[in-house]
Amino acid sequence: MMDDMTVEVTIVDHPVAAEALTHLRDENTTNQFFRAELRRLSLVVVAEASRHLPTVKTRVRTPLAETDGIALASRPVLVPILRAGLGMLPAAMELLPDADIAVVGVQRDEKTHEPSEYVAKLPSRLDGRTCLVLDPMLATGGTLVAAINFLLERGADDITAICILSAPEGIKVLEDAFANSGVPITLVTGALDEKLNEHGYIVPGLGDAGDRLYGVV
Repeated sequence: MMDDMTVEVTIVDHPVAAEALTHLRDENTTNQFFRAELRRLSLVVVAEASRHLPTVKTRVRTPLAETDGIALASRPVLVPILRAGLGMLPAAMELLPDADIAVVGVQRDEKTHEPSEYVAKLPSRLDGRTCLVLDPMLATGGTLVAAINFLLERGADDITAICILSAPEGIKVLEDAFANSGVPITLVTGALDEKLNEHGYIVPGLGDAGDRLYGVV
């Protein structure tokens, strides 16, 4: 955990996550292997992000007796940010098979680094729903801020952003954007890297996650 932050940040500390991230960073990793390792790392970070989902008690009968169990209190909403966020979605769906899925498309201008929306397929109201935003890279922060604002406009009051890599500059932007929102924002990330370069890319980073997932278009 990182202290004194308006955004609650958890950096996942797990050897499987660290190994998968090492493979993702490697410039010699093929697109196919990159997809597989992103899924593997996503399983770990989504599991961590879902640790505090609300639950209710239930009863279940084993082959021998009845016993206590728990069930999720409500279906969470998975919100992948196109296009790279789709690479995290299969792992999230595997862990949360009953989740609803919404889609947000926000693209970053490569010169200004400012985000612009091109699609937002979301429920009309999100009050009382746990929203898990999937976005591999928190770099400048503009894309994630825009996506979270779409959720807030629909009444979301429980938002967790899940990223593979984050930069300090992106976290600062996230903090500044939602310092007075009245809604706690949680960030779960696989690692916190050193900085952004002059082009707005995370250093040391892993390059462009979307291009490495799907190829350059």
